[in-house]
Amino acid sequence: MKLLIAVDESRFVYLRQFGDALKNHGFEYKLIDDLDIYYQNNLSNKYLKWIKIPKKFQDIIQEFKPDIVFTERVSHFSSLVLKSNIPLIIFLRGDYWMEVKLGMITIYKSKNKRMEIWIKQRIAHKCFNESTLIFPICKYLEKIVKEHYPDKPTEVLYQGIEPKDWYPQKGMNLKHPCVGLLQDAKIWEKTKEMITLDKVMESMPDVTFYWAGDGPYRDKVLPILEKHDNFKWLGSLQYPDQVRQFLTEIDVYALISGIDMSPHTILEASLMEKPVIATNVGGIPELIQDGKTGFLVEKGDYNNLIEKITLLINDKQKSKEISLAGYNFIKEHFTWDIVANNFVKIIKSYL
Repeated sequence: MKLLIAVDESRFVYLRQFGDALKNHGFEYKLIDDLDIYYQNNLSNKYLKWIKIPKKFQDIIQEFKPDIVFTERVSHFSSLVLKSNIPLIIFLRGDYWMEVKLGMITIYKSKNKRMEIWIKQRIAHKCFNESTLIFPICKYLEKIVKEHYPDKPTEVLYQGIEPKDWYPQKGMNLKHPCVGLLQDAKIWEKTKEMITLDKVMESMPDVTFYWAGDGPYRDKVLPILEKHDNFKWLGSLQYPDQVRQFLTEIDVYALISGIDMSPHTILEASLMEKPVIATNVGGIPELIQDGKTGFLVEKGDYNNLIEKITLLINDKQKSKEISLAGYNFIKEHFTWDIVANNFVKIIKSYL
């Protein structure tokens, strides 16, 4: 079976591992950037682009002849797949509807931007409605999909990881004891929860907090966090080497997020045998067994966050137990081989 995987280029590092795992099940795959479907001398007007079928898209389809197309975006590309009568599978990694709503409030305020969003929403509805199957990345997100498309076939497909890629790597020197955060600042609903750290850092002056990440909402939280001497912003890290170096060095990994579905950083930190603390929101509880493989804290509960960080820094035995349990849990449930095996079982029942 031929599977065309069409995703953002930044996701190639993950989806290539998924495709390689599917080879063991007799799949042949091709990985492409779903936005790169125009030759350079093609039309520059994006609205006309959404009407025409690009020659490059036609060439890709005719040359590879996919049986299925797997994508992460409800975009013009996905609508072209539907026009080509090829089964479309959507791997949904976030709450599309909430992100559009928040975008309209915060970013897309001009008339042109709102027109663009309106057109994109029409395309997205067609993709969701006519797709063969939607794979939400967690059970929490599946419930949201069902609210919008109650009759659409859905199956949860978790994000996978390759354990052999996550090993100790020297190269970063941090002040100890320390807590590491590895998360972007692209969605305000996620990022604003980091403000909870204000009171945490005030209460824990001997613990250094390092944030690795960046995004358009960076400057909304940095002024609050940087007033503390025990906070350091590292910016974006090169993936995967600098991320491995960061996770090798930290004492505790914390994901302080207002909403998240199935964050890959929890998988990475767990395989690096670091104790994990995360906000109890979205699909995060599906990746952490509270008190066993990590700790969950409620939004805004800085007292509990202080308590759990203190425990993991001071009780080395407990920290080691949590780390090992987290490592085993991720390895037993979220490798790409396991994800690919589940994917094949599901696909066979639908096609």
